[in-house]
Amino acid sequence: MEVDGKLEILEEAGNLLQILREKNPLIHHITNPVTINDSANIVLAMGGSPIMADDPSEVEEVVSMASALVINTGMPEPRKLKSMILAGKKANELRIPVVLDPVGGGLTKLRKETLENLLGTMVFSVIKGNQAEIRHLASYEYSLNGVDSLPDKMNGIEVAKAAAQKHKCVIAMTGKEDIITDGIRSYSIENGHSMLSAITGTGCMSASLIAAFCGVTEDFLLAAVSGMLSMGIAGESAGRSLSVGEGIGSFKVRFFDHIQLTNKDILIKEGRIHEL
Repeated sequence: MEVDGKLEILEEAGNLLQILREKNPLIHHITNPVTINDSANIVLAMGGSPIMADDPSEVEEVVSMASALVINTGMPEPRKLKSMILAGKKANELRIPVVLDPVGGGLTKLRKETLENLLGTMVFSVIKGNQAEIRHLASYEYSLNGVDSLPDKMNGIEVAKAAAQKHKCVIAMTGKEDIITDGIRSYSIENGHSMLSAITGTGCMSASLIAAFCGVTEDFLLAAVSGMLSMGIAGESAGRSLSVGEGIGSFKVRFFDHIQLTNKDILIKEGRIHEL
């Protein structure tokens, strides 16, 4: 039985996953050293091919070969910003989708200026962030604890839509329920597990997955939905697989297992998504 188009969007996400694994898209990352290994491995597990390159002398050449670009502003510094701008402009010129992960956006003067610089010089296909990061981009009040968002505030859909309309792109806002919107069409995803917030880098990995899906479609709303569904469902499966005495170390290993094991049938059967 179809409810609010749920089965249709899950079917489309499942089809896109199959295309991703057939095409093995190359995903260029300019990201932070804290989570770079996890970002590369999650793309591999999903069926893509990662490349991590951030030297200004090669980023334009690298992104020209890629199917999508991830720009992650964790640990910003001038040399990397130069690379992000060079790569982002080249990607825009070649119509290669660009995914922004504004890690800790709004936390410091440097991070605010870095985001303003990026948003003023290139067009993003998707911006993925936690509630505080998206609230900052939408010019709403926000609260951060380091680079992590404090517990969910009200008006999540209003904030996400405002950010999407302001920056003319898809917004994927993570939280207790993930919200995906292009400012017109909006979805909430209930899948997920509390342990996803207990290991570092799950936000960065979400952006990498979204980019992998963006690399095989021009429907970036569907790509963002597919990436966030995959994260949430794999997290739930990893959580269910734990035995008594197993904690976040085992969870992380199982999570990667279940990303690799995710398929169309699993997305359709286990996806809990609602059109808003």
